[in-house]
Amino acid sequence: MLFILTSVNYADRATLSIAGPAAAKDLGLDAISMGYIFSAFGWAYVIGQLPGGWLLDRFGSKRVYVTSLFIWSFFTCLQGGVWVLGATAAVIALFALRFLVGLAEAPCFPANSRVVSAWFPTKERGTASAIFNSAQYFATVLFAPLMGWITHQFGWPWVFVVMGGLGIVLAFVWSRTLHNPKDHPRMGQAELDLIEEGGALVNMDQPKAKTADDDKGLQWSYVRQLLGNRMLLGVYLGQYGLNAVTYFFLTWFPVYLVQARGMSILKAGFVASIPAVCGFAGGVLGGVVSDRLLRRGHSLTFARKAPLVVGMLMSTTMVAANYISTEWLIVAVMALAYFGKGFGALGWAVVSDTSPKEAVGLAGGMFNFIGSISAITTPIFIGYIVQGTGSFNGALVFVGANALLTVLSYLVIVGDIKRMELVKTK
Repeated sequence: MLFILTSVNYADRATLSIAGPAAAKDLGLDAISMGYIFSAFGWAYVIGQLPGGWLLDRFGSKRVYVTSLFIWSFFTCLQGGVWVLGATAAVIALFALRFLVGLAEAPCFPANSRVVSAWFPTKERGTASAIFNSAQYFATVLFAPLMGWITHQFGWPWVFVVMGGLGIVLAFVWSRTLHNPKDHPRMGQAELDLIEEGGALVNMDQPKAKTADDDKGLQWSYVRQLLGNRMLLGVYLGQYGLNAVTYFFLTWFPVYLVQARGMSILKAGFVASIPAVCGFAGGVLGGVVSDRLLRRGHSLTFARKAPLVVGMLMSTTMVAANYISTEWLIVAVMALAYFGKGFGALGWAVVSDTSPKEAVGLAGGMFNFIGSISAITTPIFIGYIVQGTGSFNGALVFVGANALLTVLSYLVIVGDIKRMELVKTK
């Protein structure tokens, strides 16, 4: 279910990248305007991370996740109606609705991390995190061709209506299928003991006596401790660089195929799914390799860092597309870059390994807060680069440099990977 919901989550983020060329033509948008509209999601997504993490720690994964899914799907649906407002008002409404989708989606990945922390022992956590994280690539594999076909056949507004409606249905399904480990109707005591002894935080969302801290809201002393930890700061900075690669593929890549490589919207939707297939394969493989290294006796630090560093070095190869004109070879280079990004996308496994037991949601929110600043900066910077140079060459260099930032962050800043312990304040 985490995989399915995360697929829909990323598809809803990418709706505008598929519908964007047609919407831009109808609404008269230039590259800079598109960059800002692409970034609207990111502004809200970043703002919502710390409150979202606190809500998860306070009210539990199930209540927050189901509510979040319903709300972001509803706002996705509404984007399909902005065309009735006229060009200027439609642009404002589209920005505002993208902003609200980002705000509602903010708790999703911290919630995924909390569910994995509650359900999986440490030696299985890399694979589990890789599976839900690989949904971002599967979302493109499955939904990019579908959304391209919908745009071609029925018009771009229907992309938002269909995807939003799917999310609303899944919100009701998720409300019936998500359980805490101790509350699951098919949970046996032997299984519960097994995952708990292996490091799963099975008591995370169990009802507890109310304390004075519950009335204090967001614990800013915890935030300061998280930001003051060198290991976590390195992890957060690494996620910022990794997400720059993610948001290039989620926002500008289909536009790159249409504008820089002369493909039709329908063809771009299908071609965009090819690197995503490779990203999906890399995402699952990276988690499996990491857990296998751990089971073979390697340290947690080596088992998490090795796939991550190798994968992000592979992502830097996208710059080679600037020197290639053959269409199939360009797609192959992008596929290799996205495979590498997937192989190295172990950040959420690291978060599950390192988050303080008292603040798993908050730590996940902080990780996603800093990492998702890329959702703001990447679309805007690329918009200015394309508008200023008339080319995507500089944009690919910019994205490749961010992949290299992740490598340097893990090699130079992070150090040993271990669970952080908070100092309780009086």
